[in-house]
Amino acid sequence: MTSKDLVASLVIGFLVALFFIPISTNLDVQIPFLWSIVVVFPLLAAAGTFVASLIGKFIPVVFQLAKFLLVGGLNTFVDLGVLNFLISLTGFATGAGYSALKGVSFLCAVMNSYFWNRQWTFRAQKKEIGTEFAQFLLVSVIGFLLNVGSASLIVNVLAFRFAVSGITENLWANIGAMGAAFVSLAWNFVGYKVFVFKK
Repeated sequence: MTSKDLVASLVIGFLVALFFIPISTNLDVQIPFLWSIVVVFPLLAAAGTFVASLIGKFIPVVFQLAKFLLVGGLNTFVDLGVLNFLISLTGFATGAGYSALKGVSFLCAVMNSYFWNRQWTFRAQKKEIGTEFAQFLLVSVIGFLLNVGSASLIVNVLAFRFAVSGITENLWANIGAMGAAFVSLAWNFVGYKVFVFKK
């Protein structure tokens, strides 16, 4: 683990904490000492990265996968943070308005993903950046369709079919976004590693 890995994991943990705030605010979740997460999350991210680097000495893909998952976690919080901020501004937690907001939040997460995965996870430098970004965009557009489609299916179809008393529209919006994150995460890792940032 290099000093760059340490700094990157601390910054990612800090950003996750910042994006957690609009999520908890929109969901009206009361968390004691909410601001303490800006210290706890970076420390946990750094500790996890350190452990993964130790394991990575024996199984190299583990360290890269751990960095990808940490970036993926940040992307999820960027996605959810922007989504919840936009929901709180507009009130659109279902329907076409939700799908549009989900599209915006996903695109913010994709731009974040490109930066972190290119510079830190895969450390890509050899390929022409225009070609690389076009490939990244292609993989991400497919991930976008999987992400927004899965989230919209969960929120606009499954939520109404399996309505559970006590689950608010805002919570369903987040359940949809989390379910979609798992679907697109698997696709994106394979696409980025094999197609975009391959060495």
